[in-house]
Amino acid sequence: MDNASLKIEIADYHNAAHRAGIITLMSAYALDPMGGGEVLPHEVLMNLCDALAGEVGAITLLAFDGENAVALLTALRGFSTFKCKPLLNIHDVMVLSQYRGQGLSDRMIAVLEEFARCHDYCKLTLEVLANNLSAQRVYQRCGFAPYELDPEQGAATFWQKQLI
Repeated sequence: MDNASLKIEIADYHNAAHRAGIITLMSAYALDPMGGGEVLPHEVLMNLCDALAGEVGAITLLAFDGENAVALLTALRGFSTFKCKPLLNIHDVMVLSQYRGQGLSDRMIAVLEEFARCHDYCKLTLEVLANNLSAQRVYQRCGFAPYELDPEQGAATFWQKQLI
């Protein structure tokens, strides 16, 4: 399939078709080994779009094949203290398996980059699992690299502490 025929849109969190696409794709993502391999709780799925709508600077891109949402990218606004400007952190990237390998992630990242440049964001950031080599190749192709301030100090790693 030629991915050029697929349409990428900024999601409207109040649009029923966009909400359904986000819920469907996030459900599929969560079940994928790279998304944790577990079902998302019903409460999370039912509240996700309203919660994203309430997050200042949240943006979700949806790729459509006709009426069907087939890929998603969600980014959340952050802030760079070193640049004194907002940034966008790519939090989720999901492409349905039958649409993978066609450059759709590259296209969505390019759309997000254009949006970020038009809105004076200073950079895009993301996290990627160490063993998700196919995603790493996509991100490298799109100009991403591990974050480091000084090569002698090494690349930064992303840590977490669960609160709930």
